[in-house]
Amino acid sequence: MQLEIQFVPRKVFSPYLHRTQRWASVVAHRRAGKTVACITDLIKRAAEHTGREPRFAYVAPTYTQAKDVAWSYLKEYTAPIPGIEKSESELSVTFPGTRARIRLYGAENYDRIRGLYLDGVVIDESGDIDPRAWPEVIRPALSDRKGWATFIGTPKGRNAFFDLHSKAKADDAWFTDELRASQTGLIDAAELADAQRTMTPEAYAQEYECSFDAAVIGAYYGKEIVQAESDKRIGRVPHDRAADVFASWDLGIADAMAIWVGQIIGREWHWIDYYENSGQPLDHYVDWVKALPYKVHRHYLPHDGEARELQTGKSRQEFLEGRGFGVTIVPRHEPMDGIDAARVRFNRMWFDAERCARGIDCLRMYRAEYDDKNKVLKPKPLHDWASHGADAFRCGVMGAEEQTAKPFVAPVQPRWVV
Repeated sequence: MQLEIQFVPRKVFSPYLHRTQRWASVVAHRRAGKTVACITDLIKRAAEHTGREPRFAYVAPTYTQAKDVAWSYLKEYTAPIPGIEKSESELSVTFPGTRARIRLYGAENYDRIRGLYLDGVVIDESGDIDPRAWPEVIRPALSDRKGWATFIGTPKGRNAFFDLHSKAKADDAWFTDELRASQTGLIDAAELADAQRTMTPEAYAQEYECSFDAAVIGAYYGKEIVQAESDKRIGRVPHDRAADVFASWDLGIADAMAIWVGQIIGREWHWIDYYENSGQPLDHYVDWVKALPYKVHRHYLPHDGEARELQTGKSRQEFLEGRGFGVTIVPRHEPMDGIDAARVRFNRMWFDAERCARGIDCLRMYRAEYDDKNKVLKPKPLHDWASHGADAFRCGVMGAEEQTAKPFVAPVQPRWVV
């Protein structure tokens, strides 16, 4: 299909738009024009594809972001195409002829892509997206069509996007680029100087100079994680047979469920295991705990653990106690009280880097909601993929230390005499 898009891409994106590699990772400063460049690239590739019913995706951290940020561009730049079909309900456009389709998705529900095939995908603001979305769902969707992928965004600390971009720079199979505001010339010097005066050095370095070293803006444990890495408190942390083990839970129903496993040894907190899943019955998590190579002596549940479910008539506390688990309900508290308590203790915490990798990612990315209209942080945590692990962590902090000085009696298992 011969197609002329009425848009002249910014020159800084010319190397990206003319790349030959299958994979791409681009780090770009704010207001660089990355979303427009990626939408243009998707349209061009969809129009030029000669296969049968090609499928392309643009994935943003949330469905709302995909709609607010990219949908208007996709509609505008495909409007001149005769016979183009637009779906407001699906946020998709379908081309005539080959029936190529571009659809927008939100990564908070990345399972919607599971089972689909893709010829190409753009993962925008990659640093904000659940790291599991790529290996579990998006990458397999590209396999049978040998589709391509672009990761693009502004840094969000040394998270999964940092790891991917660092590896990509050393691999010839990847196209990589870093577009810093001090080099692109897209924002004038006076505006950059004003931004530097009104922002913290860390925030400016992250948003305008593509620095992965700054903590995520609004991150509750960002500096603490950086310090733990510097102190080498994230590494190999084995189970200590001389100390009791506790587990702290975040109880999900429609959301994910998360479990941290730790020990308090003297004044040190040792986090030795982490597990998270979704869509599984409670017995699944019971089986995971029982399969651990050590005994968990007590389990801390949030306050909703004692609420009875209509279907079973039992609370999850009663369910776990029926499986032989010793359960303590952590009283309801304000999230910031638990966050502050964790921060105070963080310099005494050690994390197993391998077994707690997912949990550490959650803590690194757990942050306050951002008011985009007023450009300020809201006084409450953002509920996203990172909040489940962070809530389970907070539950453990609020429950475990308070109980360490108290005698604990596990429930007696019933014995049947025949």
